[in-house]
Amino acid sequence: MKQQLLSQEVQQIDITKFDARPIIDAYRHTAFQARNLATAADIYHRMLEDRDCTVILTLAGSLFSAGLKDIVAEMIRSNMVDAIVSTGAIIVDQDFFEALGFRHYIGSPVADDNALREMAIDRIYDTMIDEDQLRVCDFTTGEIADSLPPEPHSSRQFIRAMGAYLAEKGVKCKQSVVHEAYVHDVPIFVPAFSDCSAGFGLVHHQWQHKDRHLTIDSVRDFREITQIKLAVADTGLLMLGGGVPKNFTQDIVVATDILGETRPMHKYAVQLTVADERDGGLSGSTLKEACSWGKVDIKYEQMVYGEATLTFPLLASDAYHRGAWRQREGKRLARIFDK
Repeated sequence: MKQQLLSQEVQQIDITKFDARPIIDAYRHTAFQARNLATAADIYHRMLEDRDCTVILTLAGSLFSAGLKDIVAEMIRSNMVDAIVSTGAIIVDQDFFEALGFRHYIGSPVADDNALREMAIDRIYDTMIDEDQLRVCDFTTGEIADSLPPEPHSSRQFIRAMGAYLAEKGVKCKQSVVHEAYVHDVPIFVPAFSDCSAGFGLVHHQWQHKDRHLTIDSVRDFREITQIKLAVADTGLLMLGGGVPKNFTQDIVVATDILGETRPMHKYAVQLTVADERDGGLSGSTLKEACSWGKVDIKYEQMVYGEATLTFPLLASDAYHRGAWRQREGKRLARIFDK
């Protein structure tokens, strides 16, 4: 029964295989979220054309398990993104998990969850994964921790070690964001790193090595991404969902001011979200609101209220086929921290 349920793999979307420019062009002359998406696509294209702009991608939600992983991998390879700030589940439970040879499977939101639990199947809305395989992912992160010096690390350092692990052992899927980021020196930050499979692996690591163990320093994460803001000219944000990655990345502008090294607000900002602003929560707060905090310039900003599996492939394909990335050099920002 378990084998039958875990039989139909989720397929990753390939933006190189379809050209979304015609639909985005059509949306530009319509209304509501279609026109907003076209405006967002124009802003992202502008980011890529701007040679002084560093593009930071933020990720929240179950995106890679839903088929968006290869889009981000292609964006890294094509110099369409310079740094990533994400939730842990996306990077570890979804990307690294698949790079180890495991997969996400098509399921149903009305499945019998008691039965799934008995079979060690975990459900993410209408997708499923094998809990036994996820446990392998947990312990693999623990093994990586065992191999590193027993001292504080930023999440970026640990994720780079994950990339090195994949470079040595091999990527057991078509492509991996963690591996591509390692190869292209694109730093990945996960401010709440323990809130995912890595957390289980790190708990096991610290339990087994009570006196000498690795820790993840979230303040160092904040400092390091602030260092990126200090090192570059202008910045543009492409945000999928909200949460900690959104706030963490917006806050680096304020951090430069606190340090007495004031840098300009994020010049460009796009957010694809289903969150509502009316409850005052960060995920749905508008980019115009962020301007009041001194974080985002509102000349080039756009909120798009639509679910990312619908909006992101269109926006990314439009940018890929417009081709501004072809004249763009990779910034290799991870090298900042090697000095």
